[in-house]
Amino acid sequence: MTRAIPQRDVTVRTADGVRLHGIVVPPAPPRPPTAGERPLTFVVAHGFTNSTARAPFLRLAGYLRRFGEVRGLDFRGHGRSGGESGVGGDPELLDVDAAVAAARADGATTVVTVGLSMGGGAALRQAAVGAHRPDAVVSVSAVSRWFVRDTVPMRRVHWLLETTAGRRLGSRVLGIRLGAPWPTNPPAPVQLVSSIAPLPLLLVHGDRDAYFPLEHFRTLAQAAGPAATVWVVPGMGHAENGMTAPLAERIGRWARESVGRGPLCDDDPVTRAAVPEPARR
Repeated sequence: MTRAIPQRDVTVRTADGVRLHGIVVPPAPPRPPTAGERPLTFVVAHGFTNSTARAPFLRLAGYLRRFGEVRGLDFRGHGRSGGESGVGGDPELLDVDAAVAAARADGATTVVTVGLSMGGGAALRQAAVGAHRPDAVVSVSAVSRWFVRDTVPMRRVHWLLETTAGRRLGSRVLGIRLGAPWPTNPPAPVQLVSSIAPLPLLLVHGDRDAYFPLEHFRTLAQAAGPAATVWVVPGMGHAENGMTAPLAERIGRWARESVGRGPLCDDDPVTRAAVPEPARR
């Protein structure tokens, strides 16, 4: 069983005027922080077809709240947000940028972005060229380049994006609202990742990722250079669905250490998620 924890709804406006829904999950460290210390804030960006209401995302929020406040956003075209999905392009960069800006406006002094799959690529691109840069970046299961059709799951994704039947399925069954194809291709994550330095950067990828093979991770790691921290996780699958409590704990510890915060959880490993209850309307 998981323990329900509180959350509150927030609304964020992007630079291009799209209304985004998000949640804020308060921190629950095992030991009290230093008096007067503002909690570390995680801005968590989900993968394609996910949202802040889905169980894999909520589990991750439950794990990470041990290390700081967790702010999640529904990307445009997903969940309770407005707009139409750009599937990881410039619109999603603006979404992450708005979420970081909103966290700062609420008083966050230290912000770590955590992006998964589509959100991982968006977090990388936002940290490189966004208007509101975070203090550190974690990218999990990110793609390195666009238009990947190397795997069966990604060929299915492209069917969803590129066919009339697929787009109808996305809307009616998956609940995503897709925008028009990109007029021009924005710079891919691999083209921008070197610009993230000197911000701390963690790249995480599973060796059983069925969507993006390790080639993407290696390409990003090489482009990022030696300053990046890189983890290949044995047995891990893809993004939120591949996340485990021990891996989330490692990410939380890395995040705190990378921005000069104490570990909080030295002798208290994460063993289960405390999952937020869906917010009441």
